[in-house]
Amino acid sequence: MTPELVTQLARRSFEVALMLSAPLLIFSLAVGLVISIFQAVTSINEATLAFVPKIVAVMIAMVIFFPWMMSYMSDFTREIFALIPSLKQ
Repeated sequence: MTPELVTQLARRSFEVALMLSAPLLIFSLAVGLVISIFQAVTSINEATLAFVPKIVAVMIAMVIFFPWMMSYMSDFTREIFALIPSLKQ
């Protein structure tokens, strides 16, 4: 196993982790921004008002994006398994 291959695998792993987490984080960020603006306009400083909608948004995003996330993760796993024979050198 060469250092270049290890670097490539590490980079690809970080890329996959970022791609899988991006939709959930974007949904959470958007809902958090809307709730923050609402709290600033109405002067309501309730902690659960910011927390609960974010959880709901992430759960909805998970339901929406789960099929894509699973196929992306499966493709990455197949790539890793396909590399195993070339690692025996």
